[in-house]
Amino acid sequence: MKRLILLLALLLPWPVLAAEPTVIVDSRLVPDKQVLVGGLMTLEVDLLVDTWFTNAPQLPKLELPGAVVSAPSSEATHLTQKRDGKTLFGLRFSYRITPQQAQSFDIPALSIEVQPGQGTQPQTVQTQPQRFNAVQPVGASNEEHALVAESVEYSQNIVRSHDPLRVGDTISRQLSVRATGAQAMLIPAPKLAEVDGLKHYLQTPDIQPIDNGRGDITGGQRSDTIAYVVSKPGKYTLPAMELKWWDQAGQAQTASVEKVIFEAKAGSGYNAPFSIAEDLRELGQNSRVHIARHWLLLTSLIVLIALLSYFARPYWGRGVSYLRQRRAARKQAWHNSPDYAWQQLQAHLNDESPPLTELYRWLKRSANTDTFQGASWQLPSHLNDQLLTFLKSSYADDKTALARASEQKQILAQCRHLFKENAATAPISGALKPLNPKH
Repeated sequence: MKRLILLLALLLPWPVLAAEPTVIVDSRLVPDKQVLVGGLMTLEVDLLVDTWFTNAPQLPKLELPGAVVSAPSSEATHLTQKRDGKTLFGLRFSYRITPQQAQSFDIPALSIEVQPGQGTQPQTVQTQPQRFNAVQPVGASNEEHALVAESVEYSQNIVRSHDPLRVGDTISRQLSVRATGAQAMLIPAPKLAEVDGLKHYLQTPDIQPIDNGRGDITGGQRSDTIAYVVSKPGKYTLPAMELKWWDQAGQAQTASVEKVIFEAKAGSGYNAPFSIAEDLRELGQNSRVHIARHWLLLTSLIVLIALLSYFARPYWGRGVSYLRQRRAARKQAWHNSPDYAWQQLQAHLNDESPPLTELYRWLKRSANTDTFQGASWQLPSHLNDQLLTFLKSSYADDKTALARASEQKQILAQCRHLFKENAATAPISGALKPLNPKH
């Protein structure tokens, strides 16, 4: 009996534990129903559970044509509420909406996935559809982006690279806009005016949101730095800057910074706090040595050439020796060539009996043979007969049949021409010689 009662006591909590946690979602627009173009509309979404969240809720991305929407930050506002006698714990997320056009906007129902503690599975809840209107502020044109905020602070800071300013110095104008109740990305950039004698350079702006330290974004701020470089001496004025904005009631407001007046002098040399010339005189250096740039370059070039000559001495000797060897080899190749032998033979053709030494030297180098019989197979029959007649008439004991010098030159020239043709068409070195050169 006791065991049965104990079993029933253990089974009684199961129906309670099996029930899914309660999840409630609420959504609202702040301010309700209407906002100015350029103003801030906030869609607040509250997620409440009677247990806890095991994972961060998965919120969808909201896109509205004609408006700039900023997704909720990762830091949500924690809530504790009592409903129907039950304590609920939750998180509040805020979509920041800034309309850019005067029209009506419909926000559809958003599906949000949450994972409550002690739940068996994730739950999906939906927000209520919302609708609001955006109207143009009074006095604002449709072409410009109106800045609508709760309050705006406009300030400036001037930084000089030198005091007093000289030509070539820089004066920086730092402009800062702090807008409560507006998005930082929608704060307009300052309008710069050209100032004669100053060259301005705009640096990358610093744009940051403003929060209250608890994760809630309350506004934005923008800082712009303009650097002005003085190009000529004179008195200058940086004009006053104005920023037009509208409050939540639609009233036009103006924030401004004062103009900046300054004077720049002509550039002057640097004055040392002590006399350098006096110290040099005490050290016995009454004058300074000034070396012109071109003399410095010429000296450097001479030193470089001297160093190259010193370290390249071994290579100079090798180079000269190589050139001499090449020249001697070319000279020896010329002396061993058929053309040189022909030149020596030509010089003796006018003699009664040309020396056989020059004739056979030319024949050996041109026809690659030591005898006329060995060279005869390279010549046609008529030219071979003329060459034999020339030899007989030139070297016979009887000089009556001696051929004339012009005929000698003509016969040898024809032979030389044929020898060159045969040399040009000779087989490649290493090939087999003809079996019977005579045929």
